[in-house]
Amino acid sequence: MLRLLLDSHTFLWWVTDDPRLTRQQRRAISDSANACFISHASVWEMAIKASLGKLKLPQSVRRFVSEQCELHGFQLLPISLASASRVETLPFHHRDPFDRLLVAQALEAELTLVTRDKALEAYGVAVV
Repeated sequence: MLRLLLDSHTFLWWVTDDPRLTRQQRRAISDSANACFISHASVWEMAIKASLGKLKLPQSVRRFVSEQCELHGFQLLPISLASASRVETLPFHHRDPFDRLLVAQALEAELTLVTRDKALEAYGVAVV
């Protein structure tokens, strides 16, 4: 059993059946033995992009994420003090604050990150 943390784009690609998801990622997410998590950081990122007009959703981010999590059996992952403060110790392999927080959460909670961003592997986090 794997505990998977979906990157924002991975979550959006899964719920829209986007062909950019790899076969390995699809298998991992669809495996009912695995637990899938969406970070509050991803919700925050989607909300910012929606407010700037860079992300179009059929409803509010709050409602969309809630409904999709319920539909697909995903769990929301709160941002803990340990995860937020762990960002301080991460090297700057990546400058995106959302991705850095996802890495910190994955490391703190021993989650496997599902992402297309290969640069995140430099942090030593497990990646699909």
